[in-house]
Amino acid sequence: MEIFNKNGLKFKCQKCSACCGKSPGFVFLSKKDLEKLCDFFSMKPAEFVEKYCRWTVYYEGKTVLALFEQKNYDCVLWNNGCSAYEARPVQCRTYPFWDWMIKSEEMWNECAADCPGMNQGSLHSAEEILLQAEEYVQNEPLTIEEFNSLNFELL
Repeated sequence: MEIFNKNGLKFKCQKCSACCGKSPGFVFLSKKDLEKLCDFFSMKPAEFVEKYCRWTVYYEGKTVLALFEQKNYDCVLWNNGCSAYEARPVQCRTYPFWDWMIKSEEMWNECAADCPGMNQGSLHSAEEILLQAEEYVQNEPLTIEEFNSLNFELL
């Protein structure tokens, strides 16, 4: 995995919520994400999934877990701020340092057109960014088959 700028990139969240809604999208949840959110909300996985999630088709035809969107496309957990900020999914926590966003300056700047925090604030080191990008890549969404095989007593 590579980053186009070996000196790092600037980012400071502007709390505009553009990445949390306003347009259609998916926040995919891994098993780890589901565990953290269930713990945060003191809910069992089946309850959390029923209240906050949907099943959607992912790459290779897999059916995976994602958070619902509100009618205005805001994340179901968004309410003038993330209601689960401390337990937010890896996809949310690692934004905008996703592998495909940091590959080229052209892609970074294209994404920055929708995110006022990109190219702002303090410089994040290439090492820090690459760690976040790797965490994003490794965070596989939970499939319906995996969910159905989970031992809920362990979560």
